[in-house]
Amino acid sequence: MITGLIWWIIVGLVAGWAAGKIMKGSGYGTLADIVLGMVGAIVGGWIVGILGFYSSGGLISSILVATLGAVVLIWLSRMIKRR
Repeated sequence: MITGLIWWIIVGLVAGWAAGKIMKGSGYGTLADIVLGMVGAIVGGWIVGILGFYSSGGLISSILVATLGAVVLIWLSRMIKRR
C-alpha cells in the first residue's frame, strides 16, 4: 500500500512539474504540482481510454498519461479564468 502511494506521489510530482513547463507556467508549488499530477493521471487515463489506447503500465507511460491529463486541466482552468 505504501509503495503505491509513493508511486502516485512520484508520478504526480513529475507530471505536475512537466505540465507546468509545457504550459509555460511557473509551477504551482510542490504540493499543488503533486495533486495536479495525480488528478491529471485520472483525467489522462480517461482521455487515453476514450481514444482507444491502453497502457500496460510502467513509470514512463504513467508519467506521460498523467502529464497529458495535467496539461488538459491547466488549459481548462485557464479557459475558465479568462471568463
